Amino acid sequence: MKKAFLLTVFAAAYIGQAVAQANYIKTPKGALYAILKAGGGAKIKQGEVITFQFTQKNDRDSLLGSSYQMGKPAMVQVQPSRSVSDLMEVFTVLSVNDSARVRIPTDSIFAGHEDGRPPFLPKGSYLNFTIKVEKTQSLDEAMAERNAAMEKEKTERAAMAEKLRGEEKATLARYIADNQLTPQTTTSGLKYIITTPSAGRKPVNGDTLLVNYAGRTMDGKLFDSSIEEVAKAGGLQQPGRNYEPIKVVVGDGQVIRGWDEGLLLVNEGAKAKFIIPSALAYGERGAGADIKPYSPLVFDVEVVKVIPGVRKKAVAKTGVKRAPAKKATGKRTATKRKVTKK
Repeated sequence: MKKAFLLTVFAAAYIGQAVAQANYIKTPKGALYAILKAGGGAKIKQGEVITFQFTQKNDRDSLLGSSYQMGKPAMVQVQPSRSVSDLMEVFTVLSVNDSARVRIPTDSIFAGHEDGRPPFLPKGSYLNFTIKVEKTQSLDEAMAERNAAMEKEKTERAAMAEKLRGEEKATLARYIADNQLTPQTTTSGLKYIITTPSAGRKPVNGDTLLVNYAGRTMDGKLFDSSIEEVAKAGGLQQPGRNYEPIKVVVGDGQVIRGWDEGLLLVNEGAKAKFIIPSALAYGERGAGADIKPYSPLVFDVEVVKVIPGVRKKAVAKTGVKRAPAKKATGKRTATKRKVTKK
């Protein structure tokens, strides 16, 4: 009985598939389409911008793409079809609110470049779309709507950024008060405390510094350190890391701006605490799971060594005298340059 029931189900499914296949209409370029539900809206015209939802699957019903996954419908301006895969032939036979199923032969898509065919779209298979047309607009209407949406998003983003900056400012003030700190503040907003002074060499831009450090978020979470004991104490896992001072060419943009500025304030052998606002760190993007957007950071640093950089010596006031131009002789000559003191 069970076997007979299964055979009946399979037979019904096969018959349903055969009927569905028979209802497909073929476009001149070879796409197959079937109207699943007629919406009764206006017919789509070339030049219009359509907004539509879609799913894209292979013959095994594996989902390859979807506007629902993207979180917003797709938009495209309807133009003359250039290939079977652009769906333009199908769009012009649909109306607003129509739902349709479209089958694109993959042999047409990969004709002439079979080496680009993925294994989930074998020869003889189809790329299957389900489309739901939501609305049509003129190009001017679509552009105006897009610009309005972008302006709204920009305004909302600016408001959110202002809110987060306010929260960051409050977080910094609370951190300093809670830890009873009295940092100095630079014009850029960097706050620093020399915790262990030194009379060692003061670095300048271009010097290579060997630096030990530990970086923490405002809530005290350790996210990076060059010191093994500190890393272990903070529960920081850094597999394969060599625990040693890192090399930094100061002022060369190799590190965040707060470091490039702060390291110039720390003599060789000295230690300092940097309290770095997000504008001098990772800003609105953040970095990884630990450093959220608009996160101020705290670094305890030690400048272990300052290695002087190579500096070009300024030449005394000089003038450049060119040799008199020679008459053309058919042969190339190098222009002689003579540098003399004024």
